[in-house]
Amino acid sequence: MTAATDIREGVVALSVEAVTLRFGGITALSEVSFTVAPGTVHALIGPNGAGKSSCFNVISGLYTPTEGRVRLGDRELTGTSPHKLAGLGVGRSFQNIALSPHSTVRDNVMLGRHVLTRGGFVTGGLRLPRTVRTERRHLARVEEICAFLGVADRLDTPVAALPYGDAKRVDIARALAVEPTILLLDEPAAGLNATETAEMGVTIRDLRDALGISVLLVEHDMGLVMGIADRVSVLDFGRLIADGPPAEVQSDPQVIKAYLGTGGEDEE
Repeated sequence: MTAATDIREGVVALSVEAVTLRFGGITALSEVSFTVAPGTVHALIGPNGAGKSSCFNVISGLYTPTEGRVRLGDRELTGTSPHKLAGLGVGRSFQNIALSPHSTVRDNVMLGRHVLTRGGFVTGGLRLPRTVRTERRHLARVEEICAFLGVADRLDTPVAALPYGDAKRVDIARALAVEPTILLLDEPAAGLNATETAEMGVTIRDLRDALGISVLLVEHDMGLVMGIADRVSVLDFGRLIADGPPAEVQSDPQVIKAYLGTGGEDEE
């Protein structure tokens, strides 16, 4: 994948606007607002119970906020189902890898192409020439994505047989298969060793640079966050307490008190 051929047209800002999320008497998020600028790597961090996963789930359509909204450019995303969001250019990976363990890498990533396919059961079953050509094109794109992520040699391997680090990359490949304009990464470095984490950081920046897409990640590894993020938003007890460039956020007294100074692990 090269910048010359793959820079996304129409990459726009993702806006989280005054989002509040309540579960009964519990307020998970309280008037949270931040913007992921086009073509940037934006990190969402915070201590245990801060609300990061709740916020991520609102953005990706798993939760509907009690108040507020989420927009991608001028398009309202609030309450849109995850499947429809994929068709709108929102791709997501998961902390707990969301892959079919007994299917091959190729088949798992091909599932991500489903939202881009046209035609139904009949045309697919008839194997019409146009259908065959389309399938070949999607398979070629899957191989290209997997090559970029360093798992091209695993295409015919069942996911269950992969090392954990490779499985994480396949999950990201599946998210990229929807051709997103914004990629949501849920703890991409969780469970990785130091070398794998450093490699993941390089991969995330390379994806942003090669594709021109935006990346929003939830992550607890501060070395990774501060090394690759253009902007960082910090949650604490469901409220946004800081939002700015990494160096500014890292030295913010509220952030140091709430998170960076605790040495604690991430929560959700």
